[in-house]
Amino acid sequence: MHETLFISDLHLDRERPQIIELFQRFLSQEAAGADALFILGDLFEYWIGDDACAPPLEPVIAALKNLADRGIPLYLIHGNRDFLIGKEFARRSGCRLLPDAQVIDLYGKPTLIMHGDSLCTDDVAYQRFRRIIRSRILQRLLISLSVAMRQNIAKRLRNKSRQEVQRKPTEIMDVNQQAVEQIMNQNDVTRLIHGHTHRPKIHNFGLNGRAARRMVLGDWYEQGSVLRCKAKHCKLDSVL
Repeated sequence: MHETLFISDLHLDRERPQIIELFQRFLSQEAAGADALFILGDLFEYWIGDDACAPPLEPVIAALKNLADRGIPLYLIHGNRDFLIGKEFARRSGCRLLPDAQVIDLYGKPTLIMHGDSLCTDDVAYQRFRRIIRSRILQRLLISLSVAMRQNIAKRLRNKSRQEVQRKPTEIMDVNQQAVEQIMNQNDVTRLIHGHTHRPKIHNFGLNGRAARRMVLGDWYEQGSVLRCKAKHCKLDSVL
């Protein structure tokens, strides 16, 4: 049965070895029979450069490469935690890196895929930070620093992010519907798949007189959220 899989927000980290193991099983079992696997950002809790992969994460890269070598197409979009993933990671893992927003042909249906953080436009402070941290100049500067310095920066940013999540109103951390409709119109699509918000749900709405659908992926903190798409329908599911 033809099926394409979409996942995001795994936040793989040495502190959660059980999720690393779950993902490896997913790759060797479920993903091995898929038409393609799309990873829509935040595969890792943080990624400070292709030259600084933590040893517990090396098996993940090997498992991805093994899947790619078996002929399963793998695609990856950067998230807000792993935007420093580069060409060396792509070479070692067999993943093809995609731009922040990409329209794909999903069984004959044009579908826009993205991480989704750029749609959270109500969070003005985050969008300002995103523009700064994702600039090429700053990224080149970060990569030029020592691994130890990058690790310290990543830890500080993680702590700051956790503090801000606790104090910010939950509604501003969700996507803005106007931003959703704008980017869907720009790309002339009626289907959007994204992650980032950790709020798995399929939203149906009208867009310029047409039926539209936004499919939101869940995270992998407690269980593996996956969107399974076949020719006639898509279904949110759990790996567990």
